[in-house]
Amino acid sequence: MEFEARLKRLKFRAWHRGTRESDYLMGCYFDRFHMEWDEAAITWFESLLDEEDVDVLSWVLGSEPVPASYAGALMDRMRQMDYVEIPR
Repeated sequence: MEFEARLKRLKFRAWHRGTRESDYLMGCYFDRFHMEWDEAAITWFESLLDEEDVDVLSWVLGSEPVPASYAGALMDRMRQMDYVEIPR
């Protein structure tokens, strides 16, 4: 898939999760960091988008342990949640 089309698809998927909380978490994370990602990071995020929202939220909030396949610097950064901007 062409790189720009791939990023466009990721952005759409990140912002259309099904719950507002997940939209902000995944969408804001994508918007803030995607320009810094290499191929491995993009593949990681694509895989994460295939997970259930409730699972991702529990990993990010720390109520469940992060699976080894998602553990690492990208998840550590996601867990900081300082990138989430909620409009008023």
